[in-house]
Amino acid sequence: MALNWTMLSPNRSPVPLPDEMTITTVDTGVDLLLMIPDSVPTGNDTAGGSGGTRKLKALGKMWLTDKRLIFTSDSSNASFDSLSVPLHSILSTKFEQPTFGSNYLSFEIKPSAEGGLNSGTRAEMRFKDRAMFEFVSLLEKTRERAIYMKRRSAEEEDGLPTYTSRAESSSVSLSMETPNDDPPGYNA
Repeated sequence: MALNWTMLSPNRSPVPLPDEMTITTVDTGVDLLLMIPDSVPTGNDTAGGSGGTRKLKALGKMWLTDKRLIFTSDSSNASFDSLSVPLHSILSTKFEQPTFGSNYLSFEIKPSAEGGLNSGTRAEMRFKDRAMFEFVSLLEKTRERAIYMKRRSAEEEDGLPTYTSRAESSSVSLSMETPNDDPPGYNA
């Protein structure tokens, strides 16, 4: 997960990674709030230590691909320019439906090294012009698939060890003759 690291084309759309496929886009009205702890959480805490939390907010566009969730701000005076989150780095999600106010998606992000964020970073995403439930469902399905594919590729890389037979086991031979005994008789 990286803050302000997304490569953008001249029209401010993200440059796709190799073999990356866009699932959906939201072209306007995406409100993103990042809550970044100033220090790393300790013990059972979910937020940062005594340093407090830095809040960054921007309005812009969002892309969901088969590999990452990407946000770019519309304004040059926003508190951040872009956010790129690999789907496997979204640790947890929660679809919030408050009594008063609009629905929003809250999620926790696992930061990457030198990505500009700390452990315990949370985000809230709201849509101003469209319903959120359909997007949340699509994000969850795409995220599950990305996690599955990452685990599968890790298993393929690890692979199973090559087994060799021991020398003494190769000298044992089995005789597979047909038995001459008749089955026992049955009295009815």
